Order: sequence, then structure tokens, then C-alpha cells
Amino acid sequence: MVDVTVKKMKANLANLITLGNISFGGAAVMATINESYSNAVLFILIAALLDRYDGKVARKYNLESELGKQLDSMSDIISFGVAPAILMYEVTLTDFGSLGMIVAVFYIACGAFRLARFNVTESDGYFTGLPITAAGAILTVSYFFSGWLSPTFFLILFPVLAILMVSNFTLKKV
Repeated sequence: MVDVTVKKMKANLANLITLGNISFGGAAVMATINESYSNAVLFILIAALLDRYDGKVARKYNLESELGKQLDSMSDIISFGVAPAILMYEVTLTDFGSLGMIVAVFYIACGAFRLARFNVTESDGYFTGLPITAAGAILTVSYFFSGWLSPTFFLILFPVLAILMVSNFTLKKV
């Protein structure tokens, strides 16, 4: 019985790590809603750490699957699209009203497009466009500079990251 359980856990380990990623992304959204911005930043960074290892575990144990790929993308849109956008919208863009909302939603939409494009293309050892994990990490870490930088900086940062995600430049996977 224990052997069967261990085998099942091993078979689903990468997906469990991915579910941890989406859980921390969701927790970051909730922390932002509760104005616990430092916790939101921490949760997004933990999600990034989990995202880094789910793929490594899947490859190491030969657990790569179409389900895992789709689950990873859904986790990434929450943890590195929605969570950082809501966090930094609340911290820096609320005074811009509708314009701030449009910029934040544009970032999320471009992140979703980037992930969808990734899912339908063959892997050739390169990323096309800035990975959403990197964009989300940049946006999240910018929280630490929000007290020193003008809100206008963030009004520009959001669309710059969004456009980089959907652009056609390539980056070698590491």
C-alpha cells in the first residue's frame, strides 16, 4: 500500500509543485485585497521559486505531460500575471483611475497571450518574448522602489513589460 502511494506521489510531484505555485499566487491576490502588500510580494516570490522547480522535477522524473504544461500556464497567469498586476495597481496606479486599470489589464492580457503562444509552439531551446515569470518578478520587485519612483514610472513599466512578453525576440532557456 505504501509503495503504491509513493509511486502515485512521485508521478504527480511536478503537478503538486505547480499547484503550490498557483496557491501562492492566489494567496498573493488575497493578501493584496487585504492590503498586506509585503506578504503579497513574499507569496509571489515563493510562487516563482516553485515555478522554477516544477519543470525541473518533471524533466528529472520524466513526468512531462500536456496536463502539466497547461496547469503550469494557468498557474503562471495567476502568479505572475494577475497577482503582480493587482498588487502594483493597488500600490501605484489607483490614482490614474480607468487609465491605471487599462494598463494593468493590458499587462494581464499580454501575459495570457504569451503563455498561449508558448503552449502551441514546439520547444526549440528558446523563449519567444519575455517569459511571464520574469515580467511578473520584475513587476513584483518594483514594489520595493514604489516609494521612490513616480507613479508615472509604473504607468510606463506595465505596458513595456506587456509588449516585451508578446514581442518576437528570443531568449535561450536556462
